[in-house]
Amino acid sequence: MAQAKKKRNSKHRGNAAGVVETRGRTGRPLSEREQSKNKAANGAKGGAPRSAGGRSVRQPSWRSAATRSLVAVVIFVAVLSLLLKVPINETLPVAGLMLVFYVPLSYYTDRWLYRRRLAKDAAARKGKS
Repeated sequence: MAQAKKKRNSKHRGNAAGVVETRGRTGRPLSEREQSKNKAANGAKGGAPRSAGGRSVRQPSWRSAATRSLVAVVIFVAVLSLLLKVPINETLPVAGLMLVFYVPLSYYTDRWLYRRRLAKDAAARKGKS
């Protein structure tokens, strides 16, 4: 037989800023074993290191540097060809040369910033303790 009364769905209500605050965990409390599993799973992998502001700090990669450089080169070609009316066959060799220089420049800049942020975070942690 069908249920006589529809179960009530909890509503997501936003606050004054329009942000919807979700409720926390409402199920049964975790056992000691489950808590230790969660801590081991979250702590062992580590994930990306966190900076002092709480933002995760990702290690630089050649792929991200190439992607960023490719976007810069595409914007460069678009500006030259569309706004300045330079023929595309003149912009492509310059774009290729830009790409050759921008990828390593972007990677090494990211690596320098990453190491600087890690050193700053280590100094902040050392200063706290």
